[in-house]
Amino acid sequence: MRFSRLLVPTSKETPNDATLASHIYLIRGGFIQSVGDSGLYNFLPLGKKILDKVRNVVKEELDNAGCQEVSLSFVTPTSLWEESGRAGEYGKELLRFKDRKDNDYVLSPTNEEAMVNLVRQTVKSYKQLPLNLYQINLKFRDEIRPRFGLMRGREFLMKDAYSFHATFEDMQREFALMEETYKKIFTRLGLDFRVVQADSGQIGGDGSKEFMILADSGEDDIIVCDACDYGANVEVAQNAKTGDICRCGASLRLTKGIEAGHIFQLGTKYSESLKATFLNEDGKAQACEMGTYGIGVSRLLAGIIEQNHDDKGCIWTKESAPFDLQIIISNIKDEAQVALGEKLYNALKLKGVDVLLDDRKERFGSKIKDYELVGVPYGVIIGKKLAEGMVEFVTRDRMLKEEISSEEILSFLEGKF
Repeated sequence: MRFSRLLVPTSKETPNDATLASHIYLIRGGFIQSVGDSGLYNFLPLGKKILDKVRNVVKEELDNAGCQEVSLSFVTPTSLWEESGRAGEYGKELLRFKDRKDNDYVLSPTNEEAMVNLVRQTVKSYKQLPLNLYQINLKFRDEIRPRFGLMRGREFLMKDAYSFHATFEDMQREFALMEETYKKIFTRLGLDFRVVQADSGQIGGDGSKEFMILADSGEDDIIVCDACDYGANVEVAQNAKTGDICRCGASLRLTKGIEAGHIFQLGTKYSESLKATFLNEDGKAQACEMGTYGIGVSRLLAGIIEQNHDDKGCIWTKESAPFDLQIIISNIKDEAQVALGEKLYNALKLKGVDVLLDDRKERFGSKIKDYELVGVPYGVIIGKKLAEGMVEFVTRDRMLKEEISSEEILSFLEGKF
């Protein structure tokens, strides 16, 4: 892609309501755009590209685990929520409205009811189980005080999956599989995270675990052990504090986390209330055992930046980066610089490298500031040193620079990518 053709409205100004690094840099870097003061955001080309890359990682790992993707309606009849008993429990975060025929609907904040409704119409026998269905779709929660950009907006992209089983034991097997699948997702995205015991809250069920991105800006207090994989939300591990002894014998420490995923063992909470039954091996009607598994896909963008930034801008991880490499032509009026930039750009594109060519008629200082702000992992600076037969290869993390011969730079890049 050529920077001169790309819609990237970078800015030097920090939004008035932005306090978190992710909120500041996603706005300033031209990834997202606020829709008024309502906690709603447009994803601009770079933001949408990263959102799709993160979505694809989630989808690939779920598909590998045997899950099947569906897409449910964003609008759900209120009657389904009345069947489950949650219509009166969820509170004002549940946005309700009437259509022109005076029928009642909600904008989905989560989809237990809708997915159970799908399954109760299609699954009739134990032979059709187990089943794990997921979607990556919009959700809406009418937050009383939306804040922190994508971290706590009102409309967001969420992956929600729901599994259906003939036995409680089989649901527990799937729960364990989803925990391992989530670990693969978060690891691929380059995140430092912990799995912690958690409270089930409004979703319900008897067992749940949260996937916490470790960050000082997190809203959740969690207690973790660095010697083993133990972790718990402080709501669950009451009175736990730094220095307490873990079950493994090591010391615990209190830290902050951003909730980016949550998995639940639901049992028959929804299948019984919504009458989602199947005929078991004895020919008797039985309620499905259920699990539910959520990931805040758009929130992951904010989480990645909360862990990966400096005072200049974003530092995207390999799987989330908008481009693999950015080529910066220092002086667009210098024919030799332009010729080398075009040569590298075209050759790398043919090799399948996702490359951004900064061919804008802007000052070199502005181009570097945009590179630092946008946060492409690697860059090539073609500048004054080209007269000496040298260019600079830049690693965005810590802005490390290495001089490479202009004659060898293409083979160097081909070897790297």
